[in-house]
Amino acid sequence: MAQREFQTEVSQLLQLIIHSLYSHQEIFLRELVSNASDALDKLKYLSLTEEPYKSMPFDPRIDLELDEAAGTLQIADTGIGMNDEDLVSHLGTIARSGTKNFLANLSGDAKKDSNLIGQFGVGFYSAFIVADKVEVISRKAGEEKAWRWTSDGKSGYELEPAERDKSGTTVILHFHTEGKEYANSWKLREIVKKYSNHIAFPIFLTADENEWDEAEKKSVKKRTTKQVNAASALWKRPKNELKDEDYKELYKSVSGDWADPLCWFHTKAEGTMEYTTLFYIPSKAPFDLYQADYRPGVKLYVRRVFIMDDSKELLPTYLRFVRGIIDSEDLPLNVSREILQQNRVLTAIRTASVKKILSELKSLATDNPEQYTNFIEEFNRPLKEGLYSDHANEETLLELIRVKTTKSEGWTSLAEVKGRMQEGQKGIYFITGQNATQLRNSPLLEIYKKKDIEVVILADEIDEFIFSRIEKYQDVELKSVNKASSGDDLKDETAEEKREALTPLLEKLKRVLGEKVKDVRQSARLADSPSCIVSDEEEPSLQMRQMLRAMGQKEMPEGKPILEINPDHEIVKKLLAASNDSLVDDAAFLLLDQALLVEGIALEDPGAFVQRLNRVLRRAV
Repeated sequence: MAQREFQTEVSQLLQLIIHSLYSHQEIFLRELVSNASDALDKLKYLSLTEEPYKSMPFDPRIDLELDEAAGTLQIADTGIGMNDEDLVSHLGTIARSGTKNFLANLSGDAKKDSNLIGQFGVGFYSAFIVADKVEVISRKAGEEKAWRWTSDGKSGYELEPAERDKSGTTVILHFHTEGKEYANSWKLREIVKKYSNHIAFPIFLTADENEWDEAEKKSVKKRTTKQVNAASALWKRPKNELKDEDYKELYKSVSGDWADPLCWFHTKAEGTMEYTTLFYIPSKAPFDLYQADYRPGVKLYVRRVFIMDDSKELLPTYLRFVRGIIDSEDLPLNVSREILQQNRVLTAIRTASVKKILSELKSLATDNPEQYTNFIEEFNRPLKEGLYSDHANEETLLELIRVKTTKSEGWTSLAEVKGRMQEGQKGIYFITGQNATQLRNSPLLEIYKKKDIEVVILADEIDEFIFSRIEKYQDVELKSVNKASSGDDLKDETAEEKREALTPLLEKLKRVLGEKVKDVRQSARLADSPSCIVSDEEEPSLQMRQMLRAMGQKEMPEGKPILEINPDHEIVKKLLAASNDSLVDDAAFLLLDQALLVEGIALEDPGAFVQRLNRVLRRAV
C-alpha cells in the first residue's frame, strides 16, 4: 500500500477548508449526505435508462452508523460507487480547470478566499473539519472490486483493495478532539433534520440509545436503527398531488409558526433555469418585522439540499415577512452568502420570485378581497417600503397598497380613489402625519371637505419619505396638501381681490414673525380656521424633521414653515382693522403657534405662548 501525494491544489484546498471555509462545523454532515444523495441520484438514473444497470437491484438508502466509544461515524450509501481511478480523480486531484485557475490566483486573504471557494463543489473535504482520519470504501456499480482510500488530510492518502458486498460508498470519520461533540446520536439526528430532511432518499441512523426495559424495570442501552428524515421534498412534487394540509404542515415546519398561513404560492420554473419556489404569507406579522436584525423567512435549497435560512439576499427587505423555500437546480451546492450577492442565477430567481409574489397578491386582492384585507392589516407598511426601494415594481406596488381616506374608514385602493375623483379635479390629494385622527381634523382639509374632494390619509411615519418621491399614480398626479403648491388648485375668482386687501396684514405678520417663518401667505385651503402651516415644495415638513432628529439625524438645514392666513375668517378681518400694534404682534405668534399645535408639533417656548394668550384674553374679557 503506497503513500500517494495530494495534488498541490488539493493541499491548498484542504488548508482553506479546515481553517476557514465553513463557519459551522456541522456542515460536514450536510456535505457528505449530499454526496451520498448525488450518488444515489446517478445510479437511479442509470437503473432507469441503461443496461446493465436496469437489471441490477437498486435499494436506495443512506445509512449513518455511530460508534460513540470508538468516536467514529460511517456515512454509507447504495449509490453509483467509485473504483480506484475514480477515487484518485475525485479525492486526490481536482479535475475542474476552473477550480485550478481559481486556486492559482488566490488573493492570500483567507477570509475572502474561503468565501469564494465554496462554489467549486468540494464538499467531501469538509470531513477533515471534524476528523483527523477519513476512510472511504467504495465499489462501483457493475464491478466486483472494492477500494479503500485513507487520509489524514495532511500527508497525502493511501489506496488499497477492500471488500464491500454491494455497490456504493462508505465514508468513515475518525473524530478528532474538537469533532467528538458529533459522536452523539441526538446531535446527528438534529443536523439531518435541519439540513437534509427533504433529501429524497431515506436516511437511517444506527446508534446506541437508552430505552426502557419493562422486564428489567430500568433504562438500558440498545442498538437501534431509525429513519431520521422525511425523505420527501414536498415542494418538488406536482401541485395536484398535494393537499392543503400538506402545505400547512410544511409551512409550520419551515417557519416555526403555530398558526396556518394566510396563503401560499407554489411555482416550478423550467427552461434556461430550473428552480422551484414555495412561498407562504403568514396570517400574522412576525414579531421582528420592524427590527433591524430581523430573521429572514426563506430557506435556500440546492437540489433538495438545505443551504441556508438566514440570507437576506434571497428576497428584498420589504418582502421579509414571506416564508418558504427556493430550490435551485443550477446554483452550486457550496454557494456562500457573499457569492449569493453577485450570482446571476440567484438574481434571476429573485427577480422572478418578486414578480410572482406581487402578481399572486394582486390576484388575491381581486379574487378574495376579505382575505386580502387581512393581509393588508398585517403587511401594508412593508409594501409601502417597497415603493421607496423597488422602482422596477413601483406600478404594481401602487396597485397593491391600501389607504384610508376622508371618505372611507376602511381600506381602499388608489384605483378606487381615482375612480371617485370629481370632474376637473387636478390630482389625488393626500395628507401625511403620524396620527390619523389628528389628520382628519387638520385645518388643511377644510376646503377639500367643503368641496367634497376626497383626501388620502397617510399616518405611517414612513409615508412622507415614500410619497414625496412618487409623482403620479397611473396618469394622475399625487399632490400633498401639506405642501404650499397644492393650495393653488383651489383658488377662486375672488382670490386676487382678497389678496390685495390682505397684503398689508400679511406684510405686518411676516415682519413680526421674522425668522420664525419662510413666508406668510393668503390661504385658499381654509374654511373654518384662521391659519395653518404648510411646507415649501422641496422641503421636508416639520413633522418629518422632528422624526429625523428622533432617529439621530442631527445635522440638517433648518426648516421654516409657511404660515397661511384665511382672509374670510373673523379674526383675520378684525386684525386688518386693528390699530393696536401690540395686539397684532401677539396675534401673529398665536396664529403661528395654534397652527403648529393642530399639526402635532411641539412649541419651542410654551411659556411665551401662554403669556401671549393671557394678554389677548385680558383684552377680550
